[in-house]
Amino acid sequence: MLKASVVGTATSTVKHSSLAGARMLVVQPYGPDGTTPDGHPLLAIDTCCGAGTGDEIMITSDGRNAREALNCDTTPVRWTVIGICDK
Repeated sequence: MLKASVVGTATSTVKHSSLAGARMLVVQPYGPDGTTPDGHPLLAIDTCCGAGTGDEIMITSDGRNAREALNCDTTPVRWTVIGICDK
């Protein structure tokens, strides 16, 4: 589980069938201090939280969570949004 910030959205004309209707967000993960960017931006799927640009969120790389959220055992999704941080 990582804290991240939503920096934008992504669109695709061709994608895996499990991603139909899912929002794809470009997120910047933070380091342990919660403020320093850690690595390159990632693509995360938001199926339930409704996060938008500028929101601070929690993301997870838990494959089981991704498979259950998208109802697909063969989804290529690695990162999913699991919550929006209170300010």
